[in-house]
Amino acid sequence: MKIPSKHLENAVEQISSLPGIGKRTALRLALNLINRSEEEIKMFAESLLDLKHHVTKCQECGNISDQETCTICINPNREHGTICVVEDIRDVMAIEGIESYKGIYHVLGGIISPMDGVGPGELNIQPLIEKANSGKINEIIFALSPTMEGDTTSFYLYKKLKDKPIDITTLSRGVSVGTELQYADELTLSRSLLNRHKYQSQ
Repeated sequence: MKIPSKHLENAVEQISSLPGIGKRTALRLALNLINRSEEEIKMFAESLLDLKHHVTKCQECGNISDQETCTICINPNREHGTICVVEDIRDVMAIEGIESYKGIYHVLGGIISPMDGVGPGELNIQPLIEKANSGKINEIIFALSPTMEGDTTSFYLYKKLKDKPIDITTLSRGVSVGTELQYADELTLSRSLLNRHKYQSQ
């Protein structure tokens, strides 16, 4: 694909560096931006800078937040004795979308995947263990995707937590095996969470 402008080519390169964006899609987006007003482009650029400068991770759970502690963790109406363990922030958004879960979260920041070089040491696991040792937690829910990597991560966490006086549960298999949690429809996800059951190690 021959691009007649160096500036356009640079823009296409930057846009295509985003996940899931190929060169053709990046070119279409860049051409769209050319046709926008300077004010619109300025607002677009400023929103990205604001995103970088002001969005941070919650110091309590790892969710994204505009403050040190996210709105879920500081909400006194949430059930702080129940922790839902998820892979990343997109799963938090998916579960919050069903508007029925009232506990809090713990974001691992990934799942154990030896093929990708991701081991337990690369994940946000130790703070979860510390929470379990605090004596304030009643239930920990494994809400990880039903993939081989997700199951491996759940089993690893179970071994770390099984001796704690805490109920360890997992989603029912309403979410299809191999499906990432964030892509499950709201009804299926809601039922899987509502019908969660005691975690059984294999």
